[in-house]
Amino acid sequence: MKKFLLTFGLAGLVLFGSHAASASAASNTYTVKSGDSLYKIAKKYKTSVSNLKNWNHLKSDIIYPKQKLVVAGSKKAVSKKKTTVKKTAAVKRTTTSKSKAPKVVKTLTVTATAYTANCKRCSGITATGLNLKKNPKLKVISVDPKVIKLGTKVYVEGYGYAVAGDTGGAMRGNKIDVFIPSKAKALQWGRKTVKVKILK
Repeated sequence: MKKFLLTFGLAGLVLFGSHAASASAASNTYTVKSGDSLYKIAKKYKTSVSNLKNWNHLKSDIIYPKQKLVVAGSKKAVSKKKTTVKKTAAVKRTTTSKSKAPKVVKTLTVTATAYTANCKRCSGITATGLNLKKNPKLKVISVDPKVIKLGTKVYVEGYGYAVAGDTGGAMRGNKIDVFIPSKAKALQWGRKTVKVKILK
């Protein structure tokens, strides 16, 4: 009888231990829900936004519903990150040396002005849901969707590679607004005629 209890007790410990390990592993990831932000998730798991970005190799604060995020650091996660970084660096070197420049589908001549998200009534949220206040380094242009479809990748003369991610009441025909985080630099941009390359 004592032997049976001892055996049962050991089995129970093994089962409990394996369950705890799987629960711990499960708690290391989180599936993003609508309305979530990195700040909310970081607060929930008592960590920092920078940790979440490092663990998940995020370059910006943008996350999407149903996206799985690592929410707890571990030795495995760290070693995996190092391996991933090495692989990514190797891929970048390969693609940089072999890949060609993006294909230009069409070139437009447009009137370009600049806008900023730093104003009293500005939400900073674009028509495609990008948060420009939280991501001031994003290259985004406001367009007339009838001329340049939202989500289109472009190259703007004097501005660089960007995405058509916003619209505006004044954006009609061959007009664009380039996003510049600094109000002073946005004013400095002024109004100019530039070429926009539509990329594939």
